[in-house]
Amino acid sequence: MAHRKQHDLQIAIDGPAGAGKSTVAKLVAKGLNLFYVDTGAMYRAIAYKALSSRIPINDEEQVSQIAQRTEVMLDHSDERLVWCDGQNVTQAIRNPEVSRAVATVAAYAKVRERLVELQRVEAARGGVVMDGRDIGTHVLPEADLKIFLTASADERARRRWIELRNSGRNVSIEEVAQDMERRDRQDMEREVSPLEPARDAKILDTTGLKVEDIVTEILRLAQEG
Repeated sequence: MAHRKQHDLQIAIDGPAGAGKSTVAKLVAKGLNLFYVDTGAMYRAIAYKALSSRIPINDEEQVSQIAQRTEVMLDHSDERLVWCDGQNVTQAIRNPEVSRAVATVAAYAKVRERLVELQRVEAARGGVVMDGRDIGTHVLPEADLKIFLTASADERARRRWIELRNSGRNVSIEEVAQDMERRDRQDMEREVSPLEPARDAKILDTTGLKVEDIVTEILRLAQEG
């Protein structure tokens, strides 16, 4: 599997919303001492910027223009802060309004083009674990290990609902499930880099599995090569 030294490994973790990608990716990166790139946070930052600028999310041209002139930077310290044009938006990008807007924003070709370029720059700096929806198929097609995480729709909604409740968001599980169903549909049906496993990806169904078990399996796969 791996043709690079461990500190130069590129690991792509893809999957639908609520599959546990970010949690797993962070732990895999820590376990292998690699650089974690939160691509979802980058798209959320663009959605947040558009909403804050009162730009209609459905206006592809305006959203694409603002993406071109917006600086998104990830702090790779233990704090994992997200900066958007110098503003700390780590918490703000997790609100339900941004969650509803991000799939629309991420479907725009010019937005993806800009962020994919930035993501590849991050990967070129050294070994990375990157999670998203098209990392193995489009962003890092030469990644040493490609993982596609999935889980039942009920399980994914439950996980996201718990995550939101723990961060102080008072939302119903029904609302979360509806948002997730809509995002799944948008992600799979979009013309630009739709959500699908890479041909050489390892597909892991995480339904009913503990996070540590998923991480252990990915670490095993990474070290096999």
